[in-house]
Amino acid sequence: MTVETDQRNHEQRTTVRRWIPPRMAIALGVLTTLAVAASWPIWVDIFTLGWEVDEQSHVLLALPIAAWLAWHRRERLRRWEQRHLWVGPLVVLGGYAMARYGFANGYQVFWHGGGIAMVIGAILSIVGIQAAWRLAPAFGALAFLLPVPGRLRVEIALPLQEASARATYFFMDLFGAPVTRVGNSLTINGQTVAVAEACNGMRMVAAMALIAYAFVFTVQMRLSVRLLILAISPLIAVVVNVLRLVPTVLFYGYLDHEMAGFLHDISGWLSLLMALGLLWGLIAILRWIEVPLMPYAVSEG
Repeated sequence: MTVETDQRNHEQRTTVRRWIPPRMAIALGVLTTLAVAASWPIWVDIFTLGWEVDEQSHVLLALPIAAWLAWHRRERLRRWEQRHLWVGPLVVLGGYAMARYGFANGYQVFWHGGGIAMVIGAILSIVGIQAAWRLAPAFGALAFLLPVPGRLRVEIALPLQEASARATYFFMDLFGAPVTRVGNSLTINGQTVAVAEACNGMRMVAAMALIAYAFVFTVQMRLSVRLLILAISPLIAVVVNVLRLVPTVLFYGYLDHEMAGFLHDISGWLSLLMALGLLWGLIAILRWIEVPLMPYAVSEG
């Protein structure tokens, strides 16, 4: 075999692509659809939990944010090499084995994770490693499709609920509101509001982590700043939770229960916008105190 033949074969295996050609896009859609169909009960369970369980509602935001991050980094796919396609089938087989193990042994996180891995493997089977690496934050966002395990959710939620109840009582009492606190329950105008029911701390932590994740990979910044924002996202969640709890307690204390519940649900989604505002405020403070935010290389962000 001649040197020219070796080079030609190598070029065929690692063809430099400009964007994704239509034929490859169709193959990607078909293979991804087949992976979802093969793990359909898993996806139904994931989105049922996200729709019906408030603490798991972050699941509903995971796919839109993954799509946004992929679109935001689309310029990185101007030139890429379609190689290492063999990794995709291995990931599919690994995901299938993980899902079977999780289902057989009652480990929900493995069952769900296996279904997600099968879809990721289908994508890798078409685009290869290099393209997936360039869109790594989008693939990372798919991890938020995993519902938080019950035991972990309780261990995180209970301390956050107590901290939120204490902080809410402090600020309402500071401004003279006639409120009393017993444990995680606040009473105002004869109405008792349980913090766990009115504004769950775990729901805010999971959603805040996802919002912070999308924020740090959308705004260009240094890796150290990204890690800082991700690390303090639970604290931001507590702050947003308290800012939401103060009017919620007033709603339940002075409005009828149906209206208070409606306003409580609306405030849950508005709190995500509030969280984004706090993140932008944090960036403004870091700039004001002259903390270097931009990466050394523009291509990082």
